[in-house]
Amino acid sequence: MSLGTFFSKQFIDVLEWTEPGDGTLLWRYPVADREIQNGASLTVREAQAALFVDEGQIADSFAPGRYRLTTSTLPLLTNLRHWDKLFASPFKSDVYFLSTRRQIDRTWGTATPVTIRDREFGAVRLRAYGTYAYHVAEPALFFRQVSGSAERYERDELEGQLRSLLVAGLSDLFAQSAIPFLDLAANQAALAQAMQARAAAAFGELGLQLDTLVLQNFSLPDELQKVLDQRIAMGMVGDLTRYTQYQVASSIPDAARNEGGLAAMGAGLGFGQMVGQAVAAATPAAPVALSADEVVATLEKLHALVGKGILSQEEFDAKKAELLKKLG
Repeated sequence: MSLGTFFSKQFIDVLEWTEPGDGTLLWRYPVADREIQNGASLTVREAQAALFVDEGQIADSFAPGRYRLTTSTLPLLTNLRHWDKLFASPFKSDVYFLSTRRQIDRTWGTATPVTIRDREFGAVRLRAYGTYAYHVAEPALFFRQVSGSAERYERDELEGQLRSLLVAGLSDLFAQSAIPFLDLAANQAALAQAMQARAAAAFGELGLQLDTLVLQNFSLPDELQKVLDQRIAMGMVGDLTRYTQYQVASSIPDAARNEGGLAAMGAGLGFGQMVGQAVAAATPAAPVALSADEVVATLEKLHALVGKGILSQEEFDAKKAELLKKLG
């Protein structure tokens, strides 16, 4: 290199990265054909890290702070290059800046329903979704395992793999918990902690730390949700006898204090008995075949309850379908 070429060559005196906040996890400083001036200034801001890489091999790493680049602050690069401790010439090296700030409000969810075995409903297919947060905890490991020597590595490039790590083994987790489906919502926090514990090691292998994980909700496929709604409605009909008996019993003291009240109470008791008989006929203790006359009589009684506002049309239709199946 001639003296004129030497002086005309551009040298890098300041290395820093103003992070754009657009989800970039790694950015390579554009050295191109320039060289880094010995004694140049390196600024690593809070929630950042910097790596010096020589021919694909990580040399020196830097935490947040300001540094003057010399052989004393670049000991590994000095050894790799076999520099003299008084080396003062410009040099070339790849410099990578990494964002170590927390990546918050990332979403996860099951791409397909997860099948679990429930002791009350049998096999249940459900979906789960929520949010999580993480950060680059070990920059060198992240460089080796994830980003490599890419000029820029974006957060979105990693999202698919991280979601897969979170939902992997979700079926086993639910099975081990032995929590009934109807109680899952009340145990969301505990399940989220278990999910985070299972995924933490896998995140660590990528140089990441899983900071938080929230399980926001469970949902069933539409066809299973309809079955569950019908099951709940049938449960409401099954409790109708006890509810009617309670109402009648509660009204006895008031009826005794009012003129004509006991007579009306007698009518109320008769009506309560009719309700009990109708519901009992509609919900036999064990599956039995019914005659056409029995089915018609029971439907007439239930339809009368609909007219009085005691049963909803949906509950009547569900019970009607059940009775027709039992027609002998």
